[in-house]
Amino acid sequence: MSDVAPFKAIRPVRDKVHLVATRPYYSYKKNVLKAKLEDNPFTFLRIINPEFDSPVKTKPNSTERFQLVKSQFEHFRQEGILMQDAEAHLYIYRQSKDDFSVIGIVGGASVQEYIDNDIKKHEQTLTLREEVFTNYLDQVGFNAEPVLMTYDPNTELNQLIETVSSERPEYEFTTTDRIKHELWVLSTEQTNACQQLFKGVDALYIADGHHRSASSVRYAQMKQEKGEETKESAYFLSYLVAKDQVRILAFHRLLKSLNGYDNHSFIKAMSELGSIKPIPAAREPEKEHEFTICIGSEWYCFEPSAAFINHQNPVEQLDSFILSDLILKPLLGIVDLKTSDQVEFVPGNETLSSIEDKIKSGKFQVAFILHPATIDQVKEVADAGMNMPPKSTWVEPKLRSGLTIYQLHA
Repeated sequence: MSDVAPFKAIRPVRDKVHLVATRPYYSYKKNVLKAKLEDNPFTFLRIINPEFDSPVKTKPNSTERFQLVKSQFEHFRQEGILMQDAEAHLYIYRQSKDDFSVIGIVGGASVQEYIDNDIKKHEQTLTLREEVFTNYLDQVGFNAEPVLMTYDPNTELNQLIETVSSERPEYEFTTTDRIKHELWVLSTEQTNACQQLFKGVDALYIADGHHRSASSVRYAQMKQEKGEETKESAYFLSYLVAKDQVRILAFHRLLKSLNGYDNHSFIKAMSELGSIKPIPAAREPEKEHEFTICIGSEWYCFEPSAAFINHQNPVEQLDSFILSDLILKPLLGIVDLKTSDQVEFVPGNETLSSIEDKIKSGKFQVAFILHPATIDQVKEVADAGMNMPPKSTWVEPKLRSGLTIYQLHA
């Protein structure tokens, strides 16, 4: 059973939605972020960055900064840029680009089900990041970026989504990254039907947003301890899609040093761990347990010996684990990926030529290109109550902030 709650979304008015909704601020380069803040008075980035044109600056992640975020949010509401639905709804959101399209339900996921592990996780969270975002939620009183969740495909849910999405959407717009966005507001009858159908879904799986969900749960527990809990704080903003719609790409690893090896001796050391051979040009791995490697201007294909792969353990059979356990730790001295300053992670949507350029620049000496994990592997790790190594998956879709804002109190 999965408890999915409707909510009264605060969302952009129709004629400004394409100007308000935005990628998370941290995904922009500084110069692009500055240009967007200067040129677009309606972007949600102005709420998150309330001091961009002020000579007086508060400290990042401070209570003072968060209060300014809240004030700017209220200003957007007063100006009529944002409005709130009078009734609680579930929403359908579709994102499309080229050959990739995903559609699912926006609603509230249950804090209690997270605590009871009916919402499954596959990633450890950092306490400090949890604390910062919990304080943020407490100060600003809203959440604007959904947690991405998956579930096993459900025929009746698919039919409901198909029926609603055949109608004209409330929002339909395309952003400059050529992604088309559509949003439908479910009627009360459709919302109730959708809630009932989710009760037949055994479990939800967090695909992206572990820190956001953990922080929301921490916030709810804090409010409960103070006797200040609300109906809204018992849930957190989520986007729920069938697992067959999520796309998982790899996170590649670039290393600054070969830890005392030169190129020749490093290749020799790897040859003792499996099969390594030169390849004529850059390419991604063609199968699981195959890695392609760039050293200098040369490319190699590496396959570890079967003896080094533990197929009985859902984590230890992951390529991200094999790479760390077999090569990064013993050969290159990378003990902890979370704290090492020798590693850069490159998402799988970046080109291999850009990775080659980073090697040629001299900043990095070697790049390891990984084959992506599957959603079933993610699910298997989560069902076992285990955690994947850091940066094991780059998950799409990446969601917009400010499209359906979840208020944490009535």
